[in-house]
Amino acid sequence: MKNLNQPSLEIDALEPAMSIQSVILMLMASVMGALIAAIILPAWLPGLSASILGESPKLFWYLSRASAFVSFALLWMSMALGLIITNKMARLWPGGPVAFDLHQYTSLLGLGFAIFHGLILLGDQFIGYSLAQILLPFSSQTYKPFWVGVGQIGIYIWALVAFSFYLRKQIGHKTWRAIHFLSFLSFAMSLIHGIFAGTDSGLPLVIGMNWFAGASLLFLTLYRILVSKRTVKAKPESLNQ
Repeated sequence: MKNLNQPSLEIDALEPAMSIQSVILMLMASVMGALIAAIILPAWLPGLSASILGESPKLFWYLSRASAFVSFALLWMSMALGLIITNKMARLWPGGPVAFDLHQYTSLLGLGFAIFHGLILLGDQFIGYSLAQILLPFSSQTYKPFWVGVGQIGIYIWALVAFSFYLRKQIGHKTWRAIHFLSFLSFAMSLIHGIFAGTDSGLPLVIGMNWFAGASLLFLTLYRILVSKRTVKAKPESLNQ
């Protein structure tokens, strides 16, 4: 792997960390796992489902909440790594190319958990989401439709950003970077979704997590802007010498 003397330019030239086939298989595993747990097993083995889940199963709701936390943590990690890469902080640890690979891995893995987070609710009998209501933003009036819709759009934007890794050569460098900036919007919508639609959003631990995630990314973003300005100012001075 190369030593990144020009981090953003050389990192942009690196190949995706995972093959597109591996990504599709991973996301299909998330989809199939959720569908099997929420629909197929209860239909095929109703006796087993009743003995495990009870008459009023809450397991699906718990699984959705747990996968939401994992997904949000991975999205934050991916965002943080992406900001660290471009301002040379990754040279200290874990290294530019490694950080770039982790940036992609965490983004794609988090997307898989986000898909599971939504689809597993098909098994929750209390809310009673249909597949169309899970896939179409703002289509359900059962539970906080606006804030749930915000999260749904955030996932679609996340998927667009994640798959743009594999379209850089086709769409061009400038277009790819413009799409990549949408990750900030995806994170903001995910955070808002969690705050206003999450049933655990009032817990002190969750409040602290949200504040830490938002504040840390804001700090890294401002630091990146300041470093970029210093670099632009330093270039004319070096040319005059």
